[in-house]
Amino acid sequence: MTHLVHAIGHMKINTSVADAVVREATEILGLRVTRNGNGQTWLSSNGRAVELVLVHAGENSAHTIGLEALTVDAVRAAEAKVAEAGCTVVSRTPSLDCMAAGFTFLTPEGLRFEIHTPIRDDLAGRRFPTYGVSANRMDHINLLTPDPAATRRQLEIIGGMRLSERLVNDSLSWMYGGNRQHHILGLVKGKGPGVHHISFEFLDASQFIRLGDTLDRFDKQMLWGPGRHRPGDNVYSYYIDPAGAMIECSSGMSIIADDATFEPNVITNLERPGNVRAMNVWGTPAPLEWREFHFPFTAVA
Repeated sequence: MTHLVHAIGHMKINTSVADAVVREATEILGLRVTRNGNGQTWLSSNGRAVELVLVHAGENSAHTIGLEALTVDAVRAAEAKVAEAGCTVVSRTPSLDCMAAGFTFLTPEGLRFEIHTPIRDDLAGRRFPTYGVSANRMDHINLLTPDPAATRRQLEIIGGMRLSERLVNDSLSWMYGGNRQHHILGLVKGKGPGVHHISFEFLDASQFIRLGDTLDRFDKQMLWGPGRHRPGDNVYSYYIDPAGAMIECSSGMSIIADDATFEPNVITNLERPGNVRAMNVWGTPAPLEWREFHFPFTAVA
């Protein structure tokens, strides 16, 4: 199977509190505003034209998960597989003018994805003045779906994504793309469609200390972490932004070196407390708020 989806492309969220989200995204996470107007605010952590799109709206909800393919041909090949996967194309044009090609599709579970060519990137503009912690890039998203196995099949058929690891009951699984990062999407079983968290990569462990101190200055705190996930082997911390979305800061995720011979891991121990270290090598269990978190997808026709 060919990887058509390479990496996370972008995330769109609806928000009624755009000013507050922008303030924390810039002054805590260290993103910068790259565009503001026509009912949207664009933010990026690097030289890309956008990674996080805030759609100014009357609600706070997930709008679209963007997945990056490397070429126009890969985008068109993925588009041709949508019907086979039981999903529906709702747009055959890119939603942002910094993409050469793209299409948007809906799943029967109520999730909305856009597969698109790489977002315009200025490699000389990766670093910029910021008071925030200076995240490096958006690296993965964990979504919520009432039928994780169905969502996984759809992503396999349409995007050529592959399973890297899962819980034996399929309540949580991880999928990887062409960049071979352990996962660019996590699939969490939920009562309805939504996003569990949006993750940005840190390059330096000291950034987690700075994150905690910066959150404190905003009278906020980490929801969970720092810790080290066993799936993916990445260091993590989580907090909630003003729109109610969960932000993860992640560092050092493992890479699948040879996916021709790779066998996905299946986690069979699901009972607490024995399975705590299956999720966090350092042993701190996930709090109930993290386990039950749900940032809903906007209702789609």
